[in-house]
Amino acid sequence: MADREVSAERIARAVRKKERIVVFGDYDCDGITATAILTGILRALGGEVIPLLATRTEGSYGLSEPALARVRALNPSLLITCDCGSSDHERLRVAQASGIDCIVIDHHLVPAEPLPVVAFLNPHRPECRFPYKGLASCGLALSIGAAVRKILGSALDVRPFLDLVAIGTIADVAPLDGDNRALVRAGLTVLQGGGRPGLRALAGVANLDLGNGLNAEDVAFRIAPRLNAPGRLGTPDVALELLLAQNAISASALAASIEQLQIQRRAIQEEMMSAALAEIEDGKYATEPGIVLAREDWHPGVVGIVAGRIASRLGKPTIVIGLEGNSGRGSVRGPAGARLHDALTRCRDVLVGFGGHQAAAGVEVRAERIEALRASWCAAWSALGSPSSSPEVEASVRLDERDDPAAVTADLERLEPCGERNRASSVLLSDVTIHAARALKGHLKLELRMQGRELSAFGPELGELAPRLAGKRAMVVGRLRRDTWRGGNAVELRIERLSPCV
Repeated sequence: MADREVSAERIARAVRKKERIVVFGDYDCDGITATAILTGILRALGGEVIPLLATRTEGSYGLSEPALARVRALNPSLLITCDCGSSDHERLRVAQASGIDCIVIDHHLVPAEPLPVVAFLNPHRPECRFPYKGLASCGLALSIGAAVRKILGSALDVRPFLDLVAIGTIADVAPLDGDNRALVRAGLTVLQGGGRPGLRALAGVANLDLGNGLNAEDVAFRIAPRLNAPGRLGTPDVALELLLAQNAISASALAASIEQLQIQRRAIQEEMMSAALAEIEDGKYATEPGIVLAREDWHPGVVGIVAGRIASRLGKPTIVIGLEGNSGRGSVRGPAGARLHDALTRCRDVLVGFGGHQAAAGVEVRAERIEALRASWCAAWSALGSPSSSPEVEASVRLDERDDPAAVTADLERLEPCGERNRASSVLLSDVTIHAARALKGHLKLELRMQGRELSAFGPELGELAPRLAGKRAMVVGRLRRDTWRGGNAVELRIERLSPCV
């Protein structure tokens, strides 16, 4: 990989000479885990390391001017950025000019202008011949840490850090193929072992049994959101402290604090989602290929979640922006296959700035330019071609009424980890009896009857269907997974498509 050896040599020299090293990471899960990995490895090798994280309150993405001021106040001789830096030319130039050597570790798309740094580790660099381009920053951080260990001749085992690689990779929706598949599969095994006090405590507040069939979906929906919650609502430092915690007592206190932030985040999210849906449901966007929503009272740390839910629900590329005065900061999400970065490039004239990759991005925009952005965004998708608004849900397994769902689930678990580019297999029940149906907080809960067996099913946001389903037969497509609440061999079907039989 381009600059891997150069990076490792410079970092190894800093460790040997006891230079002060600042590891600066982005505020999302990939940035936090990458920072924790590199900090943990370099400290174990004897390095003097101070970890710092970006914050949303500093008004810009990545290595902002306030963030650089925090770095310079620590007087380091080496700065390593994790999951940011690829677009921070000016701040890196200032850092280098002030006597701080800079190394950038990132996986976001690369601008044409070369970075003024000692080394730039990014598989998307045109001159990088590393064949696998899907590594997240946490995977790159582990690679660099392992290379430094080798140069220093240390016997340090870096495999215990694979749990953090798994979390960061899954949370960043990086592809789960190639190298990532191997890293995440091994990382989930480490995570199941429960050796890291912080993650053990976090699993406790999330009611998650690490040793009971943990998979990528558990990480995506129960671990990653909690690690992201502090950064969404304020500063992400407590999440980093949790990952670096050395004992159960401190880890438990940190996990409890994070859980309170997670509860607050959910409440804010639901308020924002209700307001966004009210604006959408008036038919304003029915014929538009893209959606841009902006409001003064929307929390900038939660716009990404809302954008993702709207994009999933409507099948359209979506920008959701929180305004503060004349400034707006937003997140960009889209349905599978949407090339968001390409579309934003076509909108650059109306933006203050943007960054990210094809699957997720962020924008900065002036309030008076919102309408211009809306027009430019829709024009971009008209030119690029809209991604499919209703991707076909395909079942790869037909579940006969005589089949044991628990046995089928066990077979499908062998295909884990599943996620981006390695979609979990869906099963088809072509004609099954719905024994019971009820609504639960807007969701649908079913009991399906299969040759004397009952299979529980859960349909997100389908609660309004409940009164019409009890006693009917239906075609159901969904994903099987273990029901950790009931324990034992109990499994549940997460509904993706449901059609009552005529």
